[in-house]
Amino acid sequence: MGALDLLWHWLGLFALAIDFGVLAAVGAKLLWRRRYAAQTWPRLLLAACGSAAAVMLAGLLVFERDGRMATYLSMALGVALTLAWLGRHGSR
Repeated sequence: MGALDLLWHWLGLFALAIDFGVLAAVGAKLLWRRRYAAQTWPRLLLAACGSAAAVMLAGLLVFERDGRMATYLSMALGVALTLAWLGRHGSR
């Protein structure tokens, strides 16, 4: 496997995590404007995408394969908890 193939594999693995993190951050910022008013877009995006990617990688290590529903459920819970924590404690 060449370097370009490896890059495409990693991008394919984390594409869903990045997409989900972006959608969750945009949704949170638009639906709860007052709660996330102190949060900047880059901070929300980095937190949501980072937590989704971390859970995706943990699911790959635990289940030894990609695409398990338990990983996707954990990713949704992880991003929700991260954004909830930022909405409550992020302005400190």
